[in-house]
Amino acid sequence: MDTIRLTNMVFYAYHGVTEAEKETGRRFEVDCELSVDLAEPGDSDKLSDTIDYHAVYNKIETVVTGKAYSLIERLAAELAKQILSEFSVYQVTVRVRKRTPPIAGHVDFIEVEVTRAQSDPSKLM
Repeated sequence: MDTIRLTNMVFYAYHGVTEAEKETGRRFEVDCELSVDLAEPGDSDKLSDTIDYHAVYNKIETVVTGKAYSLIERLAAELAKQILSEFSVYQVTVRVRKRTPPIAGHVDFIEVEVTRAQSDPSKLM
């Protein structure tokens, strides 16, 4: 299996449990790893034979900056679900980082990672 990675996409959004997070928002970073078969695009050099990275980025941006979730666990799960639904991938791993979390103490970020596999074989190329 081969991997396509989109790393450290940065968005400003309003996910969180506290009122402050919901009102002022936070910086979120997202990594996405797509497990795919890259044999055909490796030979053909055609975009139509692979995953359109721009389309994946746009989907992630839409989900992250759209509906606000209380938990980044929910956000990560929704991202994985949407990617599996719309793209021809065997598996997806999504990492969501919340910068400056509301924790009394020094923490650079909180990160959640979810991995989900394709359950619908008809979605594979």
